[in-house]
Amino acid sequence: MEQTAKPLLFSRKDLIRLIIPLVIEQILAVTIGMADSVMVSTVGEAAVSGVSLVDSVNILFINIFSALATGGAVVASQYIGRQDAKSACSAAKRLIYVTTALATVIMILALIFQKPVLMIFGDVEQAVYDNCRTYLILSLLSYPFLAAYNAGAALFRAMGNSKISMLTSLLMNIINICGNAITIYGLNWGVAGAASASLLSRAVGAIIMLVLLRNSRNIIFVRRLLNPELNLGMIRNILKVGIPNGLENGMFQIGKILVASLVASLGTAAIAANAVGNNISSIEVLPGSAIGLAMITVVGRCVGAADFSQAKRFTIKLMILTHVCMGVICSVMFFLTPAAVSVFHLSDVTRNMAVEILRVYAICAIFLWPTSFTLPNSLRAAGDVRFTMIVSIISMWVCRIGFSYVFALWLDMGLMGVWIAMICDWVVRDICFVWRFFSGKWKNRQVI
Repeated sequence: MEQTAKPLLFSRKDLIRLIIPLVIEQILAVTIGMADSVMVSTVGEAAVSGVSLVDSVNILFINIFSALATGGAVVASQYIGRQDAKSACSAAKRLIYVTTALATVIMILALIFQKPVLMIFGDVEQAVYDNCRTYLILSLLSYPFLAAYNAGAALFRAMGNSKISMLTSLLMNIINICGNAITIYGLNWGVAGAASASLLSRAVGAIIMLVLLRNSRNIIFVRRLLNPELNLGMIRNILKVGIPNGLENGMFQIGKILVASLVASLGTAAIAANAVGNNISSIEVLPGSAIGLAMITVVGRCVGAADFSQAKRFTIKLMILTHVCMGVICSVMFFLTPAAVSVFHLSDVTRNMAVEILRVYAICAIFLWPTSFTLPNSLRAAGDVRFTMIVSIISMWVCRIGFSYVFALWLDMGLMGVWIAMICDWVVRDICFVWRFFSGKWKNRQVI
């Protein structure tokens, strides 16, 4: 029977304590990220172009590191739910090994083969190329630190303590902005200054996480980190979630790059409107992204305790909360869109195009986005990662990419066609994920 007399694994207070810091952390990532971009833009167009091109690669690898961290968080959450703290600590140590080792390998290979990496940006001006190379080298040096930070943040979220990652993220962003101010404005280091500030902030974040994880009063703590203790079974469990999730995130990012190249063929107005649309729409999904991270912890712990009734109950509860939060934000943004777009000082044609796509986005996101991106985290937390990966990749390539060409070029719908193709992608994901959740097949996919 699915009914259980067990006490709730998470109280309302526990959920609030987990979700609110995650929302704040997501807001910080967006707003401070925008401030960072503005500071870099003062260096010149060649610098902005170089940073923008390299960031497309950085985001790809950051998503892979985050996916591996999610794999570790799922394993750790399930062990906590099983009340097996020793195994949770063992999983934490292996997660740090795996993510940091992978990041180090990627860093070394990319440093050795940096010229082939830079060739993917095509034939760019020499000034842009030089900025790309500088920014790439310093970004690569930060990868091991970034991977260690992501692992630590995921482990604290698995413990239900998202406040740690929020405060650490805040400190990292302050260091980054202050570092930019000193190196860009004061020392005139240009792109090297921006990359150096990011490197320092990521190193500080990684050190903080590793130091805090040594505290034995935590549910999960790590001792003798420099004393390698390989546990292939534990590493396999982490990779069982991390690899499919990494492939899904990687393919999603590659798909976005391909769509961006299609948008580029639609003209300058479409490029600008699409960029503004992406910036503003990212604000509307902040609560959904935060609750999705919380879903990993909550459902993972319920599944570890073999309490699928609570896993289902909390999933539905968090999904309702996501729809309500996004309903409020998207409704407000629907009416504020013209004012928000006007901040970017666009031409009338571009502004009207941006307002049009953002209003369609706001309406559809209320009903479709949570089920497309928050709900699958419940499935991942239960270990049902292959299904989410297959659905997401197929839907991405068929709908978001394939339909973009059909709607935008063949049907001559322009930029709106690209955004409608994205909404079609959401619809397919919604149907598949809702069916999977209510079918109960995810209950047979535990990782541990």
